[in-house]
Amino acid sequence: MPRHLPATADAHSPWRSSGFRVLFSASVLGVLGTNVSYVTIPLIAVLALDAGPGQVGVLAALSTAAFLLIGLPAGAWVDRVRPRTVLVAADLLRGLLLAGIPLAWWWDVLTFEGLCAAVFLSGVATVFSDVAAQSALPQLVRPEALVPANSAMVSLMAAGNVAGRGAGGALVQLLGAPVALVCGAVGHLGSGLRLIRMERGVAAEIPGMADGPRRGPSLRARIAEGLRHVLRHGELRALALTGALGNLGTVMVNTMLPVVFTRELGLSAGALGLFWAVGGAGLLFGARCARRLADRFGHGRALVLADACLAPTGLLVPLMGRGVWLWVAGAGWFLFAVRTGTGNVLGVSLRQRLTPDTLLGRMNATFRFVLTGAMALGAALAGAIGSYGSPGAALWTGGALLCLACVPTLVSPLRRRRELPPAGAAGGIRRGSGRGTCRTAS
Repeated sequence: MPRHLPATADAHSPWRSSGFRVLFSASVLGVLGTNVSYVTIPLIAVLALDAGPGQVGVLAALSTAAFLLIGLPAGAWVDRVRPRTVLVAADLLRGLLLAGIPLAWWWDVLTFEGLCAAVFLSGVATVFSDVAAQSALPQLVRPEALVPANSAMVSLMAAGNVAGRGAGGALVQLLGAPVALVCGAVGHLGSGLRLIRMERGVAAEIPGMADGPRRGPSLRARIAEGLRHVLRHGELRALALTGALGNLGTVMVNTMLPVVFTRELGLSAGALGLFWAVGGAGLLFGARCARRLADRFGHGRALVLADACLAPTGLLVPLMGRGVWLWVAGAGWFLFAVRTGTGNVLGVSLRQRLTPDTLLGRMNATFRFVLTGAMALGAALAGAIGSYGSPGAALWTGGALLCLACVPTLVSPLRRRRELPPAGAAGGIRRGSGRGTCRTAS
């Protein structure tokens, strides 16, 4: 048990941990910065650099390409260093990179190639930040508080999608893209400075991490160990596959939205930000419902139920058009986001409880490699289909993938899981079917 938690603390409340409070408050700034830049950067490419669908796809792919290139080694590295150091460095780097884009614009030296370089390097920092944050969280709260802690973090991400993306579209429309991007940069810089206050002893509970890098298995062997842990476990494998399909479809849709909104439908940047905010509201609603659904139906069953009922609504998004069809697409976007919010809370909590502390970084890196790698591929695929076919064809392809995202969980052992495995049982999990950790429903 983490030593900095008082013995009298409410076991189900993550807010009694000072480390969690620091991580959450820093994430508030970081999430807002991320979502403002999410809206602003593609609009800069379209409006200021006259980028076409193919170039927008390349830009979106570069934002996540680092997960394919260094995602797996990053997990092995994070398992051997303090997450606090990684989190601080990553946020400060992202803030500086984003601040350089409006400076280049104001000095009239911004090019598409320079924008791509900044986006790619920011993606490299995001690799380490994401892996370190998910690896640190189980060490900051008691096992009983893990689901509420993940619910709080996913809810924050969802609220950031609502506030950050809505604010991003409004800032671009009212003040211009450079000012909007400066706000995003300030968010990341503030997050990095806040994380400095996290206790230095957070990593001390993870064997092999407190003392820093030590001699041991090779980097390749450590990466292979993380891959085996995920791919040989029935439940973890299903979570990875369903997440990959969902991310592939989501990014294909998101990549084409700036083109469809501004060029085909003639709508404003504010309308685009509002549409993205609708998805954020769905994420927030799903995250807040996750714990109640798990209590009612069982942890795995709730996840499978959300997938089966809500994933097919992704086919409503490509119906986007003027008038009522924009509302239909927005409803589909909201409902699929509810599914994603529920799945994020339940899936991440399950992943963390099924994994020993010494493998957390590599497990998270493997998931980020698969999930965010799918995002990079989705962006590139959307750009190709949008260029050689049409943006509408890219939207329909993405909607079909959203619908298929439920298949891996429907045929997995997750449908028989009633509860999370007990804390400390991760090391003894049976590989393969995952039946050793599931309870059959009565």
